[in-house]
Amino acid sequence: HLFDPIPLEALRPYIDWTPFLQAWELRGAWPAILDDPRQGIEARRLVDDALGMLDTLTADGSLTARAVVELFPADATGPDEITVWTDERRAEERARLHFLRQQFARSGDRPHRSLADYLTRAEDGSGDWMGAFAITAGLGLDPIVQAFEEAHDDYHAILARALADRLAEAGAEWLHREVRTRLWGYAADEPFDAEALVAERFDGIRPAPGYPACPDHSEKGTLFDLVDAPALGLALTESFAMTPTASVSGWYFAHPDAQYFGVGRVGRDQVDDYARRKGWTRAETERWLAPNLGYDPGGGA
Repeated sequence: HLFDPIPLEALRPYIDWTPFLQAWELRGAWPAILDDPRQGIEARRLVDDALGMLDTLTADGSLTARAVVELFPADATGPDEITVWTDERRAEERARLHFLRQQFARSGDRPHRSLADYLTRAEDGSGDWMGAFAITAGLGLDPIVQAFEEAHDDYHAILARALADRLAEAGAEWLHREVRTRLWGYAADEPFDAEALVAERFDGIRPAPGYPACPDHSEKGTLFDLVDAPALGLALTESFAMTPTASVSGWYFAHPDAQYFGVGRVGRDQVDDYARRKGWTRAETERWLAPNLGYDPGGGA
């Protein structure tokens, strides 16, 4: 499913202004911060300026948002792996997705989660589905920013970048609702408004490679191949950062009990298992998972 372009006006109701204001070192939740006696006036000025810029960008078409979604048959085929199939016959593997499992101590009977838990097992024979997406709101941003910088208008250059980032996140929110209510349709009667969406009071999650539930950024390479993200104008750097930077990508899981979580620290045993599954050396694996290592790769504890 290709969305080219996404009308910027459609994204306006989905903008979460709290992170936007935090980028300007204003602390507090939107819209309550507007009543803050110390920060309220500045917060309103910033948002008003951003909305004015959004009006201009919507009118002149200088900034473009695009997205792609693909839903595909998939099953858990290992404790921490998912196989994406080429079609519903589930006979030919299209891609293998590699995940990690929490290893830290859990109280009571709380499970140690892996994203692979949110799909049925292949041997069950029931067949499951998942999705992937990529969206950008940064096409055309560089010339906009460059024009402001050449005019020595740093304020509006920074404002444009911050606004594009918020539009990308708003687009991910808008797109996920399209998936839940229409494209996948597992929550077709979802009644929530934009405020409830920002608070994530809905079924399903969209974890992104490189974030707490799946911290290996290199899995974005598989995601980009699956949805052909480069056709949108998206690219990956050698460190798997997305360009344009005002972009979001991730997986879709529809399991009603799916929730976001952090893998946390992992031990050598899981690192070695992940290295085997990825076809990496231990050193390569430790480099990509460095923030999540629960030990000193140099040999210490």
